[in-house]
Amino acid sequence: MGQKVNPKSFRLNSIYTWDSSWFSEKNYSKFLREDILIKEYLRKKLSNMGIDKVGIKRSGQVMDIDIHSSKPGMIIGRGGSGIDDLRKDVVKNFFKQEEGKNKTKINLNIKEVKNPNLSAALVAQGVVADLEKRMPFRRAIKQAAERVKRAGAKGVKIMVGGRLNGAEIARTEKVIEGNLPLHTLRADIDYSKTPANTIYGVIGVKVWIYKGDIFNKKNDNKK
Repeated sequence: MGQKVNPKSFRLNSIYTWDSSWFSEKNYSKFLREDILIKEYLRKKLSNMGIDKVGIKRSGQVMDIDIHSSKPGMIIGRGGSGIDDLRKDVVKNFFKQEEGKNKTKINLNIKEVKNPNLSAALVAQGVVADLEKRMPFRRAIKQAAERVKRAGAKGVKIMVGGRLNGAEIARTEKVIEGNLPLHTLRADIDYSKTPANTIYGVIGVKVWIYKGDIFNKKNDNKK
């Protein structure tokens, strides 16, 4: 089972929790759609700013959006102008309801990712950038795995699949360093998958990072 499902989904409600935190009986589908679209919009708009994950919390008419980034200064901007502009963009694109008591209040919180080399999403983004610059895939994934190990991870696996180096037939290649206990529920494994758009077609990049075991408490996804 652990080999065939997303490691984060496999560990939900055991050591991990959901990125979206709210409860609704009547507006579940509406809120779910909003969350998905907001996350996709922010990841696309801030694609060059090292976005690890986006968390959303709702309480009444208040929405808190937590953006975890390795480059928080670029998002915040001078004097906080970047956050204000980003908040206005979110309100304009997703909350066009009329002024009044039903207006949703948006709070943006920018949080720093202290060690980008232990974030599967950021490592995958780095590999994608190397592949799109036409770096040989073996060098790209091997260098990324070495950086992850030096950062203190207990294990890492990076897999790429597609027309590697422009080959006629698509195939899958991977590099593994250390341990990766995918069936152990207490194992803190960060996972991400990202497509790389190359001139030969799309190459899929998957990254697993094993950071150790978690006992007797839920992981807060600390970086």
